[in-house]
Amino acid sequence: MKNKATKPKAKTKLGVIGLGIMGSSISSNLQKSGFDVLGVELSAPIRKKMKPLLYEVHADPSAVLQHSLKIITSLPSSKALMNVCQALCKSKQALKIKGTPILMETSTLTLKDKMAARDLLLAGGIHMIDAPLSGTGAQAKTKDLSIYASGDAKDVKLFKAIFEGFSRSNYFVGEFGNGMKMKLVANLLVAIHNVAAAEAVLFAKKLGLDTQNLIGIIGDGAGGSRMLQVRGPMMVAKTWSQATMKNEVWQKDMAIIYQALDDINVPAPLFAACIPIYNAAMSQGHALDDTAAVYAVLERMAGGS
Repeated sequence: MKNKATKPKAKTKLGVIGLGIMGSSISSNLQKSGFDVLGVELSAPIRKKMKPLLYEVHADPSAVLQHSLKIITSLPSSKALMNVCQALCKSKQALKIKGTPILMETSTLTLKDKMAARDLLLAGGIHMIDAPLSGTGAQAKTKDLSIYASGDAKDVKLFKAIFEGFSRSNYFVGEFGNGMKMKLVANLLVAIHNVAAAEAVLFAKKLGLDTQNLIGIIGDGAGGSRMLQVRGPMMVAKTWSQATMKNEVWQKDMAIIYQALDDINVPAPLFAACIPIYNAAMSQGHALDDTAAVYAVLERMAGGS
């Protein structure tokens, strides 16, 4: 007797709103991992680029809830997040959805703004997880991201398979907002280590060392860091025009960290010393370049072109 063919398992549906540097990699990796991803993006050129890589691509976030009750947002500003939240609440009401949608918010924004978004969504019958990501755009492409998830433990647990579809590791860090706090600590270190990597590469060059081999050799010892590994090669090759984190976007992150430090009177002399370097990168025409361009600022200070 012939066995009946096993029916293929239906793919889990998911929505990703915001297909920029991070969102494009998150969504495409999830699609490759077996999810049916509906992407949402305002930019027409990005929509065109992502269309062959995802299940569907739309311009309007209202389309998401017709596809899935699980949503990820990767957005450039608090205003963008609030606009998305309002659209989702209206869509849930219009579609008369009975289930509880859950939004996983991955952007780097102020805790105050994330809480405002959470409250707006909750009033509309939608739950929100605060789950920022640690990693660059280049790391996102290879699923080399860490997730700091915070909020209702049951909601976070429902995203476990999704986390594994686009990240290297994920951590539940407690109550809503702890994820953003953890991300601020991580980004403070990123800010310092990025400039430190630029100093090291410039120092090696001035010493007459072969900088092509520098990253592998130094990175293998006590002086290594993830920023040296990730951005060191960009500094050596001067390929910061291929941005994985634009300086203009990083300015927002720096401002959030600075305000948080100031609010609780925490001295941060190393972070403070980095601020003028990043500001110089902006004033010297590197706004759209990767933050690896801080190397160009230091090289100029050292008398280079």
